[in-house]
Amino acid sequence: MLKETRQQKILSLIRGRRIGTQEELTAHLERAGIVATQSSVSRDLIELGVVKQRGAYTLPQTPSGASAHGLLSLDAAGDALVVARCEPGLASALAVEIDRAALPEVVGTIAGDDTIFIAVSERRMQRSAIKKIWEIFQ
Repeated sequence: MLKETRQQKILSLIRGRRIGTQEELTAHLERAGIVATQSSVSRDLIELGVVKQRGAYTLPQTPSGASAHGLLSLDAAGDALVVARCEPGLASALAVEIDRAALPEVVGTIAGDDTIFIAVSERRMQRSAIKKIWEIFQ
């Protein structure tokens, strides 16, 4: 199982339900057909920036500068895509800013009303692209 797939499932599980322990998260992963050790889940949580608040895992908070610009989230999707969620009506303007930054990882963008598809050159470039896009809007 690819680490990226496992990490995306972890994010999905945390979004969808209250999970309080790594053991509980591991059990949910196994029910979804993803076998993972507690130590790999622990590393994934650290890499993903997941924190525990009030006894349950929560997703990383959107940087304040980005939310001020209307950027709400960035998620890796598939092999060479990053999906950005934005406030309604702002995707096009944000896509223009991403294109102007001329990031070497980004091949191009397609913007809708509240979503941007960001094509990256390779799977291994997704994380780097996400980090640099957050930095654009700080």
